[in-house]
Amino acid sequence: MRLAILTSHPIQYQAPIFRELARRMDLEVFFAHRPTPRQQADAGFGVAFDWDIDLATGYPHQFLANTARKPGVDHFFGCDTPAIAQALREGGFDALLVCGWALKSYLQGIVAARRLNIPVLVRGDSHLLTPRRRLKAWAKQAAYPRLLRFFDAALYVGQNSLAYYRHYGYPPTRLHFSPHCIDTDWFATRATPQAREALRAGLSIAEGSRVMAFAGKLIERKRPLDLIEAAALCRSGGHAIEVMIAGDGPMREAVLARAAQAQVRLHFLGFRNQSEMPAFYAACDGLALTSSGQETWGLVANEAQACGRPVIVSDQCGCAPDLAVDSDSGRTVETGNVKALAAALIDLPGGAGMKAALASLVQRYSVGAAVDGIEAALSSCLEKAASPRRISGALT
Repeated sequence: MRLAILTSHPIQYQAPIFRELARRMDLEVFFAHRPTPRQQADAGFGVAFDWDIDLATGYPHQFLANTARKPGVDHFFGCDTPAIAQALREGGFDALLVCGWALKSYLQGIVAARRLNIPVLVRGDSHLLTPRRRLKAWAKQAAYPRLLRFFDAALYVGQNSLAYYRHYGYPPTRLHFSPHCIDTDWFATRATPQAREALRAGLSIAEGSRVMAFAGKLIERKRPLDLIEAAALCRSGGHAIEVMIAGDGPMREAVLARAAQAQVRLHFLGFRNQSEMPAFYAACDGLALTSSGQETWGLVANEAQACGRPVIVSDQCGCAPDLAVDSDSGRTVETGNVKALAAALIDLPGGAGMKAALASLVQRYSVGAAVDGIEAALSSCLEKAASPRRISGALT
């Protein structure tokens, strides 16, 4: 099987999947954009940077020429890559996998593949939790049941993703589970007791102190102040909870000021690159993901669990019904409910039950499981394509 993959830009969570796919089949990855360090800062990270791990080795790839007037991955017209049509035409591909449809480049790839009678698969994390205006919701309800059937197979990353496709009447036989995942072994082998001791000693965290972590951009929709407020409530009730933050962004000063005012002990690490994150998770006792409905998943939860740490997740995070429904592995709380968050901080899972639950989750939401789903979807599409009953371009 020869597979083409079209994605926006090198992403730390996709690279392990591409490498595993390259082990199992012939593939080529096409990137629609090469972001600059400045664009990373503008995306909400707060600082200009390049990732300190290699995201573009271990699999064949190329960067397409992005002809957009304002190149970027934050708006539909930011990725304009007409060359994808020629690449598909000359590449001898059996199928195309697109990582969404919210960029012009994706639509260019979809249209080119359909013209060449190449099956198209999609993998993304769209869900129904994001608030929508009534008119927009009505328009999607009218159009999406038909438009989504242009995809020969859809790969859902979790339960909210599955509910999205079911809502729009996508054929169940074309749905395949390819979970959101990280390189769990990479994180687990680096989140050592020694890494925990070293970072906690450097931050003067006393042995036995409970530390809750927040990892992400300090922006409104991530709701970082919720964790500070919850820790303040715990403190007033006689439960000392320290907060450790890896991240930066426009809310930095507000977070620092509120922690000082509420007398919450805050360890502010600022932006931390990928190689520094395992030690960060090792040093904490749990992760709080407090985001609103625009958090389509929250892969920091996968990272924390791979490092053996439970998570507390708001109910508007895409990963909530997958990673935080088992009381031994995490907690789900109502978004913005600081009292519920504080109660969860006090009642954090632990012990042998937590370790067993996390081990099971890490296995289910792994790179291997994600690639298994892609292989199954690809095989199904190719079987249908080989059938003499298949009508080219059919929407049934």
